[in-house]
Amino acid sequence: MNTIEIAIITFLALLPISNPFATVPLFLSLTKGHTKEWSQQQALKASLFMAAILLTFLWSGAILIEFFGISIPAIRVAGGLIILKVGFEMLNPSKTDEISDEAKKEAKKMDDISFSPLAMPSLSGPGSISVVISMAAGSDNLAGYSAISLGILGVVFIAWLSMKSAPIIARFLGVTGLDALTRIMGFMLICIAFQFVLDGLGGYLGSASFLVPIIESLEQLQN
Repeated sequence: MNTIEIAIITFLALLPISNPFATVPLFLSLTKGHTKEWSQQQALKASLFMAAILLTFLWSGAILIEFFGISIPAIRVAGGLIILKVGFEMLNPSKTDEISDEAKKEAKKMDDISFSPLAMPSLSGPGSISVVISMAAGSDNLAGYSAISLGILGVVFIAWLSMKSAPIIARFLGVTGLDALTRIMGFMLICIAFQFVLDGLGGYLGSASFLVPIIESLEQLQN
């Protein structure tokens, strides 16, 4: 695949699980009572933190994989299972919330909400990080990593635009519209998760670590 294709795939895989539109109600709740300038500043800082978190995991992904001796199929299966869980939770958005009521109350008293809870865990939580690491596991050159970075920055831009335009989005979609959009994103995530798991299992079943012991056992039986 070329750079543009990898960037688009990364964007499409990361956007549903990051789901910036679901952050709109949280952003409006935490910025209520503050000035427009402060709110816009928090939106920009949260987007920058989001980019820093995801890009850090992307570019350090190969080091982490090698250090812990984790195979690419294992990463894809694990990442797929995490994404699958998030996807099913997003099918019932009114019943799930990554951030507890206590955390929200605490955040309202904070002078800066850009890193927590906006950037982490709302925009770049475990699911988003698992997608990035899984994408990193499938790339082995600078061009691939650069393309994935472009896809990440595309999602970051959408996140910033969503928070910047949060009042307009909330008025246009309303609670029902945001719930419906979250459910659609959840379905897309489930499809992506199954693909990750199938790719991971296919990679393992076709690897030497799986086939060699079987071949050796068959040869011993023949002898």
